[in-house]
Amino acid sequence: MDQKLLDHLKQITDEEQAILDGKHTIDPTLYNLENSMTIDSKKLLEHGKLIQIRPHTRFVHFPKHNHNYVEVIYMCSGHTVHIINDVKINLRAGELLFLNQNAIQEIYPAGYDDVAVNFIILPEFFDTPLMMLGSEDSMLRTFLIDCLKKGNQNISYLHFKVADILPIQNLVENLIWTLQYGLPNKRSVNQTTMGLLFLHLTNHIDKMELGRDHLEQGLMFSVFQYIEENYRDGSLSALSEKLGYDLSWMSRMIKKQTKKNYKELLQEKRLKQAAYLLSETSLSITDISLHVGYNNFSYFYRIFKNKFGVSPNQYRNS
Repeated sequence: MDQKLLDHLKQITDEEQAILDGKHTIDPTLYNLENSMTIDSKKLLEHGKLIQIRPHTRFVHFPKHNHNYVEVIYMCSGHTVHIINDVKINLRAGELLFLNQNAIQEIYPAGYDDVAVNFIILPEFFDTPLMMLGSEDSMLRTFLIDCLKKGNQNISYLHFKVADILPIQNLVENLIWTLQYGLPNKRSVNQTTMGLLFLHLTNHIDKMELGRDHLEQGLMFSVFQYIEENYRDGSLSALSEKLGYDLSWMSRMIKKQTKKNYKELLQEKRLKQAAYLLSETSLSITDISLHVGYNNFSYFYRIFKNKFGVSPNQYRNS
């Protein structure tokens, strides 16, 4: 991280100075925690803003709480220890922790060099980044963002160990810099940067942890990622062998988590990809059918019309 920016974030705040002077607890009035365990975005966000940052308060134990907003924590230097829904997480320099509104969080005291930035984000901030990601639909991206926007009950946090991924580090630093110092068109810049950040994060799902209690949800990320990369010819048997899971068990888990079987997920991705190619390219419909994995053209026509209500030709012309 840029040293000037890091030195600025390291400065002792008034709240931290009071703690160093002998106050041994946080000031609950700063967070609306006097009679509630929910930190209120209205206490931390200026009126009309969808996103803001504040340095994490050091030198004190932060008691159990949740948020009525999405929180993203970036560890600038050092490390912090978090308990999220009874799971212990060591957040180290360069790592990101996304918390939705269902996460119950507790934070152990941080030292002077343990500098973290908290992003306070209202769920509607993610609308523009999601649309910005384009009409080429990604089930993986949608699943990831929905976990945050809609407060997925099963996945309360996403922990990305991406300290060695330079583009991600640059994007996060750009976000912090823009929010800290301000730029023209700041909201558009920040939403675009967040969209790019999600694009990069979904390329590094192998560096994401959901916690030890979320095997089934972690499995779904692997399934969606495999379909994204292998929708033309990917099979459930090949995926189960790759992941080392029993084929029948995987089939049941996919149905349980998505209410669809693997074939239906695969077909959904293929047809959405076909619709994208019809809209954005001049490829022939025959070539598009082959490209998305269908050698039987009459079958492709039939399922496409069942999905979108029009034939591929009509879809393109409209």
